[in-house]
Amino acid sequence: MIKLSFRRLGALAIALGITACGGPIVHDLVPLPGMEDSVPEITTVTNIVFETTAGQIGIAVYPEAAPNAAQRFTELVESGYYDGTPIFRIVPGFVAQFGVNWRDPHIAWRERNFDDDPTIFALDPGTLAFAKAGPNTNSTQVFINYGQNNQLAGDNFTTFGKIVSGLEFIESFVAVGDPSMGLDQGRLWSDGGAYLDSLETKPTMIESAKVE
Repeated sequence: MIKLSFRRLGALAIALGITACGGPIVHDLVPLPGMEDSVPEITTVTNIVFETTAGQIGIAVYPEAAPNAAQRFTELVESGYYDGTPIFRIVPGFVAQFGVNWRDPHIAWRERNFDDDPTIFALDPGTLAFAKAGPNTNSTQVFINYGQNNQLAGDNFTTFGKIVSGLEFIESFVAVGDPSMGLDQGRLWSDGGAYLDSLETKPTMIESAKVE
């Protein structure tokens, strides 16, 4: 089997006329019901690779779908924020959540909230959105949808990207901690390394994240 990198796939897509500079690109995001007339043209994609202890995952981030979220996620990846962090919450059929880094200087991102984007695209299986505790409180934590979670759109959780490869590895993420809330976030933020070392069952880890 021949495996192509995101970069080679992008070049192939251009060669085939699937996308062109400044023109619309093929993507799998679906408008929320009633939002069909508000859908922006998607002309840009940022390809990101997560190496996890479960396997390699490819993520397509679409800046025009949710500009603030896409910018923050890309900045965090480029800063190394997600490297060596756990998938700390698994709720089967609902979400997988990550984004706690207790190390300096990364922990400073925790308090750098950014404003919500308009919620336009469905929270379908495999899509990504930032977790938050209220309006405009997005910062570092992200969840991957296991199920169809459009009910979250009412609280303005916003799809900014989607898993495009390695979806099978997401299904093998290790569920740890509380069945609903996962690992203790307070302990992760205060001393994540020691906390993880103390666990008999280890969570799936993001070993590295990079922009392709």
